[in-house]
Amino acid sequence: LYLGNIHLLLAVAIVLGFRWPAAWAFVLLTKITPGIGLLWFAVRREWRNLSLALGATLLVTLVGVLVAPHMWYDWYQSLRVTGPATGSNQVAIPLPLRMVAAVLLVTWGARTDRRWTVVVAAMFALPTLWFHGLAMLMGIVALHNGQPERTARAVERMRDRLGATFGGPRTDVLGS
Repeated sequence: LYLGNIHLLLAVAIVLGFRWPAAWAFVLLTKITPGIGLLWFAVRREWRNLSLALGATLLVTLVGVLVAPHMWYDWYQSLRVTGPATGSNQVAIPLPLRMVAAVLLVTWGARTDRRWTVVVAAMFALPTLWFHGLAMLMGIVALHNGQPERTARAVERMRDRLGATFGGPRTDVLGS
């Protein structure tokens, strides 16, 4: 956070994306390449989750284009003209090699039910792998500690309490 980058926020979005796939929109609309983690859903044939992630991204994009089309053009131009970063605090492994490693890792992880591989693969796929990008690995800790399931249970408890507070049982969106 001190360096002003979003690596921890990317890790949070990835971890929450297992429960709420729309969280992947944040990943796809900020750094793009860590979106390789969406292969998890494709390999596992979780088409609904993949559709939710891509649909949420498309929805945010469409609203953004309607509200401020010039900003999307500027964003695209910044991606087009930004070259490879240089500096002594980066891991000097070319992005194409890291992307291959990320694809292999997330594919293996999806087939063997190892969620932590998505966090590591997304980190490998960062456009530039700075040493502070390793902060994304904190997502492994969250997955090990039962996230996002614990978060989902906390949200359910909060919804139940709100239903009790405002009179009446909680009903789901579909009325069941």
